[in-house]
Amino acid sequence: MLLAVTGASGKTGWRVVQEALQRGHQVRAIVRPGSSLPEGLSGAEVVRLQLGDRAALTEALRGCGALVIATGARPSVDLSGPLQVDAFGVQRQIEACRAVGVQRVVLVSSLCAGLWRHPLNLFGLILLWKRLGERWLEQSGLAFTVVRPGGLKEQEHDLDLQRLQVSGPDQQRDGSIPRRLVAQVCLDALEIPASVGRIVEITSRSVPEAPAGDGESAPPVSLKAWLA
Repeated sequence: MLLAVTGASGKTGWRVVQEALQRGHQVRAIVRPGSSLPEGLSGAEVVRLQLGDRAALTEALRGCGALVIATGARPSVDLSGPLQVDAFGVQRQIEACRAVGVQRVVLVSSLCAGLWRHPLNLFGLILLWKRLGERWLEQSGLAFTVVRPGGLKEQEHDLDLQRLQVSGPDQQRDGSIPRRLVAQVCLDALEIPASVGRIVEITSRSVPEAPAGDGESAPPVSLKAWLA
């Protein structure tokens, strides 16, 4: 299908694009006008726009079968950024989806979304606004999945040793996960009907590599297996 990814030039977003292309999807990568394009967007259709441009956003989503929202506020002296991006930005994307008939949406949120007493809220109450964005999506009537990753890591050298830790909402308070695994879970969610209407929290841990012939010390956990 034609998959739209917003925030596609971000560190998680371009990995979502890359994973989607590898799975055979056509991808429309939506980025801000001034964003630098990472190599991971090669092979995708790139559309530049501001999320506040309702007409441009709506047109960019026309013809798409699904949307992965990988937008997120960046650290800044402007403490209104999280409100504008993680709440109102999500709301605008929901409205655009409804306008053109995009029913399937996966939102990349954050562990502890909605938690008041958390150090991350020193950055413009970011976790509160992320939860507000989630709520608007839950109430939208769209077929949604919210993915809440833990602390995001760049390294990918030990992905084979990472084991997903999956839970429902408000079950995990700490932990981390490589961005590549987050991207993979987002694409998995699009392929699994049981993920619709769910909030899933994901972190990962590294397990020792098992000696030859001894099997794995911990079996892989997938989103599909957890949902089942």
